[in-house]
Amino acid sequence: MTDLHHAPEGKLFSPYRLGGLELPNRIVMAPLTRNRAAAGNVPSDLAVDYYAQRASAGLIVSEATQVCPEGQGYEATPGIHSPEQIAGWRKVTDAVHARGGRIFLQLWHVGRVSHVSLQPDGGAPVAPSAIRADTRTFVGGTFVATSTPRALTLDEIPGVVDSFRQGAANAIAAGFDGVEIHGANGYLLDQFLRDGTNTREDRYGGSLENRCRFMLEVLAAVIGEVGAERTGIRLSPVTPANDAVDSNPRALYGYLVPRIDALHPVYMHVIEGATGGDRGFGQPFDYHAMRRAFHGTYIANNGYTASLAHDALENGHADLVAFGKPFIANPDLVERLKRGAVLATPDQTTFYGGGAKGYTDYPTLADASA
Repeated sequence: MTDLHHAPEGKLFSPYRLGGLELPNRIVMAPLTRNRAAAGNVPSDLAVDYYAQRASAGLIVSEATQVCPEGQGYEATPGIHSPEQIAGWRKVTDAVHARGGRIFLQLWHVGRVSHVSLQPDGGAPVAPSAIRADTRTFVGGTFVATSTPRALTLDEIPGVVDSFRQGAANAIAAGFDGVEIHGANGYLLDQFLRDGTNTREDRYGGSLENRCRFMLEVLAAVIGEVGAERTGIRLSPVTPANDAVDSNPRALYGYLVPRIDALHPVYMHVIEGATGGDRGFGQPFDYHAMRRAFHGTYIANNGYTASLAHDALENGHADLVAFGKPFIANPDLVERLKRGAVLATPDQTTFYGGGAKGYTDYPTLADASA
């Protein structure tokens, strides 16, 4: 059998072995929050169609999905902590698999990027420290300022770690091929990492070892539950998203990545630059060194075109390349990239919330020609 992990680089449409999965191409659909979950934060029937339409991706990573009620930061985002949510996601995974696709669930806890109206009993969001995020969240169909959080107590942290473990178990029960831990974009795990959001003075704050402890405990717990071959992690070293601030990201990730590598997750999904923005944002950062420090699959993300993706695969910088917004308006993105076809432009007014419009009604090339 061909070792697809070591297949010749430079072919965006060549197969690749990711743990126990054989991917038909190197194109990953990145997680995209769309705020269309039904009552109880259950994936809607529209989500079944939406993901099935995009099943030609080498791998789909689902929209961010909260692992517990306190993990919710935006209205109408799905969860993976109730029987109804698990059943709703099972419809999605069955539909994707029926079309020959592969799909991981992204495990999410927003931490301080939330609003009291979304929290159980109207409580304050939780965070490593009681520092409000200078950002907005989506409530009542519009964007509003986040609420001031409270610091997690030391005895609460094991329960949060366990919610990720249970979320991973629930994802496998829902039929997912694996899970991706959301450690990026200024959400809870990322908040623990950064000295601008974590001012704790206990074993989870201060030194690099202490600030990285929570993420590594979550990663170990999830791997212990579902296996390393079914566990990936997403990181964003320099992004300013959601007021994520650190004084020295090079030192932080220089310490963190070898310790992630020691736990052997199947992939590391890296947002290079500012999430959804400038790839060269912030202090100079050596993503090549980050890639060399990790011996699993490296998924490159942020602003990649087909040409940039080919180059990243050709020069060995990446094993897989993730595309986000292009998948919104191009359900058949793989085919369009293969043909060199013009890509449709997404309607930004329908990104968050709503129904089928701007979600499941974008035509494929075949639809358009018909």
